[in-house]
Amino acid sequence: MVENQPISQVRKMRSGINVDAKVTSKGDTRSVNLKSGGTINVCDAVISDGEGEEDKIKLTLWGDDIDKVNLGDRVVITNGYNNEFKGEISLTKGKFGKMEVNPE
Repeated sequence: MVENQPISQVRKMRSGINVDAKVTSKGDTRSVNLKSGGTINVCDAVISDGEGEEDKIKLTLWGDDIDKVNLGDRVVITNGYNNEFKGEISLTKGKFGKMEVNPE
């Protein structure tokens, strides 16, 4: 079994991130251009595993994952990674990570 890390610690990490958290907000879906050509839908959500601001992180959802996640859901990210864009850190499952929604 994979050991989950607290979001307060995850914010300082780059890769190999394992988190179990609740979706506290979900933004609107937007379309972005891919470097390889074409477009993909993307949406930002906020997940939290505590009460404080340090216990929250932005979760970027891509493509089909957008419709899988709703407000109040529990998400478990395994082998995710952080990205920094315009000074803001966001977590994503990436190509090699896994995301479970409301696991048993």
